[in-house]
Amino acid sequence: MPLTRISMRRGKSAAYRKAILEGLYHAMRETFEVPEHDRFMTITEHDEDNFVYGADYLGIQRSDDLVLIQLSVSNTRSVAQKQNLYRRIVEKLTANPGLRPEDIFINLVEVLPANWSFGHGEAQYVR
Repeated sequence: MPLTRISMRRGKSAAYRKAILEGLYHAMRETFEVPEHDRFMTITEHDEDNFVYGADYLGIQRSDDLVLIQLSVSNTRSVAQKQNLYRRIVEKLTANPGLRPEDIFINLVEVLPANWSFGHGEAQYVR
């Protein structure tokens, strides 16, 4: 159910990118009760000219290793679950591939369950 979009500077290895995808998936499974095989994830890499960020916005010192993570999710999670997700993502991605916590930017976009269609032109979450 989460639709995961990751943006980052071009130049990291396939193993680095895979570690980000794996870490995010496992963090979501652990904190958001995401079902097994519920993976809809993309990484978009950008050249320097097309990747602009506030290097010290809110007093957080970011580097060119910044990873922007946007998760579109159903609006069914509590604030505590969201905070747990943020912490778990940072734990996972600092462990592997070795990102700094300052370089992990997370944004949740919450949508109603009726706003999903996983195929066949049906809204599978509408009961």
